[in-house]
Amino acid sequence: MEKKLKSWQGWLLFGGSMVIVFVLGLCVSALMERRAELASVFNNRRTVIEGIEARNEVFKDDFPREYQTWTETAKTDFRTEFNGNIAVDVLEQRPEMVILWAGYAFSKDYSTPRGHMHAIEDVTMTLRTGSPATATDGPQPSTCWTCKSPDVPRMMEAIGVDAFYNNKWGAFGEEIVNPIGCADCHEPKNMNLHISRPALIEAFERQGKDITKATPQEMRSLVCAQCHVEYYFKGDGKYLTFPWDKGFNIEDMEAYYDESGYCDYIHQLSRAPILKAQHPDFEISQMGIHGQRGVSCADCHMPYKSEGGVKFSDHHIQSPLAMIDRTCQTCHRETEEVLRQNVYERQRKANEIRNRLEHELAKAHIEAKFAWDKGATDGQMKDVLALIRQAQWRWDFAVASHGAAFHAPQETQRILSHGLDRAMQARLAISKVLAKNGFTGDVPMPDISTKDKAQKYIGLDMDAEKAAKDKFLKTTVPAWLEKAKANNRLAQK
Repeated sequence: MEKKLKSWQGWLLFGGSMVIVFVLGLCVSALMERRAELASVFNNRRTVIEGIEARNEVFKDDFPREYQTWTETAKTDFRTEFNGNIAVDVLEQRPEMVILWAGYAFSKDYSTPRGHMHAIEDVTMTLRTGSPATATDGPQPSTCWTCKSPDVPRMMEAIGVDAFYNNKWGAFGEEIVNPIGCADCHEPKNMNLHISRPALIEAFERQGKDITKATPQEMRSLVCAQCHVEYYFKGDGKYLTFPWDKGFNIEDMEAYYDESGYCDYIHQLSRAPILKAQHPDFEISQMGIHGQRGVSCADCHMPYKSEGGVKFSDHHIQSPLAMIDRTCQTCHRETEEVLRQNVYERQRKANEIRNRLEHELAKAHIEAKFAWDKGATDGQMKDVLALIRQAQWRWDFAVASHGAAFHAPQETQRILSHGLDRAMQARLAISKVLAKNGFTGDVPMPDISTKDKAQKYIGLDMDAEKAAKDKFLKTTVPAWLEKAKANNRLAQK
């Protein structure tokens, strides 16, 4: 026998239904209003843009809020316990890293990253790009420009992708002049998110994936994945390539590199064939709980903002800790301080292992050199060099990624701990090699307690490096900018 609802229960159901309908109506209304706002913006654009427009200022009149917040990436006023947007000399803080990169340009200069507005300035001023007197001089290929400017896709379209990569860094100084901005992530005509660099598309294709099928939410991470990834310069043409063919984790990429016998450089001290990790932020973020739950890069680094009743994405791309109320607290109900300390706790634990690994790995390189000097053979050192390569790859992969200890704390600690294990195995193997060559004592360690001492130990003449760079910055760079202005590559101020 069916039980009839009491009168008050019926009215309660009716009232509840009305509330739900009302709320849904508000949502639909807000959505329609938002669409109307967007339609109004695009129907009344002052500037019609066709093709690739690298000058960020051209977008200012039509998208003033996004543009204004983008300019704030020039700020250097925020610092957390481990990072921020202030350029800090990491080699000064951690001189053992000079030893780890002996024989590679990073041993000369390595600072913490600043905002996107500084991209051109920072890659030009760093000692790593050298001091080319002419377009054909300098140690670095033009591929180094790839992620620094919307001028890059413009140049790729003009001369071809292969021709762009297969050149010297100094060849395009007067062309690559606008910092990371609008056209890097947006198709200028309709402002849809798009992939402007070929390497990400090619990496997807090799895995049998069609990047054009990505959802709008996925695109809010994929536009970042054009640059914030592990990559290498393949072959003599220095073709930018993502090593994802075998998979996405550190072991998969290591197997990819091992199969082709690739290394970025031969270590000056240990002679180990070293892999230099870049900044695998996208890969590591996808291994963490936020990435696994579909949270995009933009959700945390470009949260929505309201101004004058208009909701838009904040283009001041920065640490989520600078705006916890609009990032973490949209999902988590803890206080700002609790959430901040949650992040620091994960970072501190990873940092403990990092410190140990750097210390052991620096010693391994120095001890390996000592073994070579004592007459060790290639056969005796084969396993040692493999262990050092594996240890350093794990250290660099975790350290080079911005925010790894938060993005995927368990994976980051796993990677670092495996690196520490291999570094200690390498040191043990070196002691056995030394014993076979008649040495059983402690290997003497040089004084590398400061950046200057470490750089002198590996034979760097930093005074000469700095003098050459200073001359380059005072002569060649101003000429680049004048030519860029004359050719209308920079928007008129």
